[in-house]
Amino acid sequence: MTEPLRAHGPTFEEMLHPDRLPEDIRRRALRAQEEDPLDPINLFNITWKDPHGRVRYLVLDRALTGVDANIVVLYAKDFPTGSHKVAAAYSVAMEKQLLGEIEPGKHTLVWPSTGNYGIAGAWVGPRLGFDSLVILPELMSRERFELISHYGASYIKTPGGESSVKEIFDKCKDLVAQDPDRIRVLNQFSEMANYRFHYYVTGHSVLEAVEELNQRGIGNGRVAAFVSAMGSAGTIAAGDLLKQEFPECRIVGLEPIQCPTLFCNGYGDHDIQGIGDKHVTWIHNVLNMDALMCIDDLDCKKGLQLLTDPAGVRYLSEEAGVDPEHARQLAEVFSISGVCNLLGAIKTVKFYGFGPRDNVVTVATDNIGRYRSVMADMQRHYGPLDRLRAAVYLETIFHGVKLDWVQEGTLHNRQRWFNLKYFTWVEQQGKTVEELNAQRDPEWWHVQQEKVVEFDRLLRDARGF
Repeated sequence: MTEPLRAHGPTFEEMLHPDRLPEDIRRRALRAQEEDPLDPINLFNITWKDPHGRVRYLVLDRALTGVDANIVVLYAKDFPTGSHKVAAAYSVAMEKQLLGEIEPGKHTLVWPSTGNYGIAGAWVGPRLGFDSLVILPELMSRERFELISHYGASYIKTPGGESSVKEIFDKCKDLVAQDPDRIRVLNQFSEMANYRFHYYVTGHSVLEAVEELNQRGIGNGRVAAFVSAMGSAGTIAAGDLLKQEFPECRIVGLEPIQCPTLFCNGYGDHDIQGIGDKHVTWIHNVLNMDALMCIDDLDCKKGLQLLTDPAGVRYLSEEAGVDPEHARQLAEVFSISGVCNLLGAIKTVKFYGFGPRDNVVTVATDNIGRYRSVMADMQRHYGPLDRLRAAVYLETIFHGVKLDWVQEGTLHNRQRWFNLKYFTWVEQQGKTVEELNAQRDPEWWHVQQEKVVEFDRLLRDARGF
C-alpha cells in the first residue's frame, strides 16, 4: 500500500461479513472498539454485526407496538460514533480515495450535514488522515457540535435547523470558490457510495436477520415492508435489494408532517433530527417507492421520552407488559428519527393489514446520547414524565397511530416525486437534464448496484490484502 492512499478500511463485503477479515485485524478492531474508539483500526468495526457475527436487531414487543406483525429494528448504536452514518461517510471517502479524487495532506474534506453524517465525517476524515470540516445548521443539538470537536474536526454553523439544507449547500459552494484546489465536498445527498452501502450491506443484513428469525419460528422468512425516513435517503436504498429478493416487499418512505416535501411539495421547519431535508436527494430511487407517510415531529420526541426516561421505562416494564430487559434495550437504541421509523412501521402494518407472520423492517439510526439536551427541553416545556403521562403517550402515540398522511406510490405520484429532483439538482447543483432523465431507467440503478464488486476489488488491490 502506498502511503498517500492509506486505503486501509473494509470492503463492502467485509462490512457485511466482518468475519472474513484477516483474523488479526478483526481481533485488533474489536479490542480497540472498547479501549480506543479513535484508533483508525475501528474502521473495520463499520458493520451491522456483533462480535459473534450476528446482525444487531430487536423484534419489538407487541405490548409497545399494539400490532400483530413482527416489527424488526436493526439498531446502529454500536457502529463507531454510535450511528450508521459512519458507514456512509466512510464509503464515500473510500470510493473518492480509490478514484484519486482526494488525497491526505492535500485536500480538506467538507461534510454537508444536519448532524449524524457530519459527526461521522468528523470521525472518518481524521482516521484516514484528512483535515475535516463539517457544515451543519446552528439549531442542531448541542451534543452534535461537541462530538465533531471531540473527533478532531472543525465546523461551520449555517442558519436554520433540520430542513435548512440549501443553506448548507450554499456554504459549500462558497468554500469551493474560495479554495478550489484544497476543498473537496463529500455530499451524502448525491454520492452513490451512500446508496451502495445501504443497498448491499444494510439490505443483505436485513435478509440475514429475517432468515435467523425464521429459523427461530418467528415470521415467514420474508420482508413484507421496509420502512425508512429520508434524510440523505441512503438507508431506504436497502429496500431496492429487498424488493429484488421479495417482489411483494413494499418500500415505505417517511417524512415530517411539518415539512411534507414529497407529500405535497411542502416546506417548513421540524425537529426530527436526521430526516426531512426539504428536497428529494439525488440518490433516492423514488420510482421504486410504494408509499409515503408523514409523521408528527412532536409525537417522535414524546415517544422518545417514553422509551428513554426512567419513568417511562418503569411504566413499560411494570405496567404496560413490556419485558423489562426489552424495555432497557429500547432505552439504549432509539433516537428521534428512530421513533419516527417505528411509528412509520406501525402505520405501515395498519395500512397494509399485515399479520403475525409478516416482517416489517426498519432501522434505529443512532441513539439517545445525542438527544439528552432535546429531552431536557421537552421536560422544561411539558413537565416531567410521570406514570399517567407515560400511559397517555403509549396509548395515543404508539397504539393510536392513525392512517392519515398516507400517499401510495401510484404512477402519477412516483413521477411527481421524481420530478422534484429537478429543482435541487439541475437548477441549483449543476446536474444536467440528461443526467436526471437517465435515472428513470431501472438499469441506471442496476449499474450503480453492481459497482460494489468493482470498488471492493480496487480496495483489496490498494491495501494489499
